[in-house]
Amino acid sequence: MTDALKMHFAASDTPEAEKALAELSDTYPSVSVEKAEVVVALGGDGQMLRTLHRMLDRGTPVFGMNCGSVGFLLNEYRVDELEQRIAEAQEVIIRPLAMKAHSESGAEIDAYALNEVSLLRQMQQSAKLAIWVDGVMRISDLIADGVMVATPAGSTAYNLSAGGPIIPLQANILALTPISPFRPQRWPGALLHSSSQVRIEVLEPHKRPVSAVADSTEIRNVRAVEISESDAEARLLFDKDAGYNERVLRMQFVR
Repeated sequence: MTDALKMHFAASDTPEAEKALAELSDTYPSVSVEKAEVVVALGGDGQMLRTLHRMLDRGTPVFGMNCGSVGFLLNEYRVDELEQRIAEAQEVIIRPLAMKAHSESGAEIDAYALNEVSLLRQMQQSAKLAIWVDGVMRISDLIADGVMVATPAGSTAYNLSAGGPIIPLQANILALTPISPFRPQRWPGALLHSSSQVRIEVLEPHKRPVSAVADSTEIRNVRAVEISESDAEARLLFDKDAGYNERVLRMQFVR
């Protein structure tokens, strides 16, 4: 007899996720996160991102099951055959972005972003930004609600809502996407190689304060942000017949 798969269940605090946690705990043995071979995340995409962030240092793969609304990064919730589904799952590796934010107070804050790093206006006035890519100034005066750098995994989230492109995971591309740009008018953004080093400086920071957000980590009143792909890895597991690449293709053909 083979040993049972060592699973740890991580649920959000919603009624749906707590009900799923109770059902799974009655069906399968659970171990501490330190001993787990795989973590099963229960909730929506927010819970999946939180769990992936927690597992970055451990390298433990995460199999998500949707107990929320969108659930793009998660699999269908089912109690039966969970161990078999995990054993047959396709693994996807995501390299998060590393953000270094320089605040007006002089502090430097580091954070990871699996979806995107966003710079957003804090007040009624638009943000005024300058953008460098690999040491070359590409935009000297972007006036907009903000701008983001998105990973392929994050390209289907905020980036897509802001009009950015959907990017396959294997493309080694990042999306640089403006948020409601006023100048340059109709600037669609840019596609960058994943090795690109991006620096964004806030112009007129006292008049036009800006926040930097890496997934759920927000730093207010920043003066500059540096963004690059990190060496860390997040490991996602998808059901064999519903892999990430298939989901990305479906999104691009459904109207």
